[in-house]
Amino acid sequence: MHGGSRSLFNMLITERHWQDFEVFVRKYRQAAKELAESEGPASLATATVSEWQFTRWVRGETRRPHRDARRILAYLFRPIPVGNLFAPPLSVPADTRGSVTEDDRGESGAEELGREEDMVTDAASESAEWAARVESSNVGPHTMEQLEADIRRIVTTYPNRPVEPLFHEVRGLRNRAFELLEGRQPPHFTSDLYVAAGVLCGILANASFDLGRYEAAETQARTAFMCAELAGHNGLRAWVRGLQALVAYWGGRAAVAVRLADSGADFSPESGTAHIRLASIKARAYGQLNHSTEAITALRDAENMRELLTDGDDLPGGMMAFPFEKQRFYASSTHLWLGPAHLEEAEAAADEAVSMFESAPPQKRRLGEMSLARMDLALARLGRGEIEGAAHQVHAVLESNSRRGTESVRKRLSHFTSTLAQHPSSTSPTAIGLREALLAHQHRSTPTLPCGGSQ
Repeated sequence: MHGGSRSLFNMLITERHWQDFEVFVRKYRQAAKELAESEGPASLATATVSEWQFTRWVRGETRRPHRDARRILAYLFRPIPVGNLFAPPLSVPADTRGSVTEDDRGESGAEELGREEDMVTDAASESAEWAARVESSNVGPHTMEQLEADIRRIVTTYPNRPVEPLFHEVRGLRNRAFELLEGRQPPHFTSDLYVAAGVLCGILANASFDLGRYEAAETQARTAFMCAELAGHNGLRAWVRGLQALVAYWGGRAAVAVRLADSGADFSPESGTAHIRLASIKARAYGQLNHSTEAITALRDAENMRELLTDGDDLPGGMMAFPFEKQRFYASSTHLWLGPAHLEEAEAAADEAVSMFESAPPQKRRLGEMSLARMDLALARLGRGEIEGAAHQVHAVLESNSRRGTESVRKRLSHFTSTLAQHPSSTSPTAIGLREALLAHQHRSTPTLPCGGSQ
């Protein structure tokens, strides 16, 4: 119960153990139903009281509740007059605490002028209370600044941190954003909160995906897209569609991935790399479908959009941005799907991506993405018969994935293991040692979703 000036109301709810809002509101609603049945009108049966209004009564900020509330309170605390409830207990003479004043006998005992005054006063009181509720806000500039700062920190550090511990932190922030949305705030803060909630659901979708929980990822992504819709934020809409396309791509549903990428392209962000990402995802999906012409066209579309890029993303950056090095490894994956004739292009693109990823400071390296680029480079080199060069990249991935494992990297390692077993050099000492390292890693690293990187 909130503190405030001591009143007869305070004293009575304390004596009756009704200080908790949930307890009081049950008593209030029951009184309203009984009063509706005994005296009417029937509409009184659905009357209730908000926690905000209850708090005002507790604090002594309301001396004259509106007409229906007065009737319900008079019935609930009978025979005590409502006029005495919000006065200090000692200021109410004992002989009047149970008496009925003219104000509480009902309108039938008052003169016409009194009824008009009550009606006008009630209307003014209701307007004032509504204005106070609208003006009050559970979100202010500081709250939004802190939430946005937390989101920027998470999207910046996500590619370099273990997924499971981060999942808990993001979940807590998402719940905080949901709680704030259930409160009352000015419209511009509501829009900002929907964007924040959408971004946090998107991060949880990405984390669920990294942990191999595709259905959970899709559920989180749908909620993220709904938040983007409610906020009217095209950048977030396009990014979430890209994430949904990625989940479909990694789930072997390449045609669905193409459709989702095309759907995302219908939303035009104010700025940024969301459409470059969508075109690159579509290229990989077309590659998976072995549609060479469409895949190359999508890669060129992404390149053309990169050349025209002038502004940064309208999202918080970090894992939600699509840097050039990531675009290059998406290109390498596309060329690998298109077969042996594209191995040279795949190797060149993957080598460039790895070099760019390695140039970042250790604490800012995108470990999952760099590992996937290394796997592209390893497969391209293996395809060209360079087993030593392939092994060097795979060993680096095994080391990185031991610290930050993701389902996508696990899948690529498994695919490489199968490819290596069928390679002409599979009986060489390098290949045997590499296969043993891969099998040992497979047994000790399986990502799991906690109870309750961006690829």
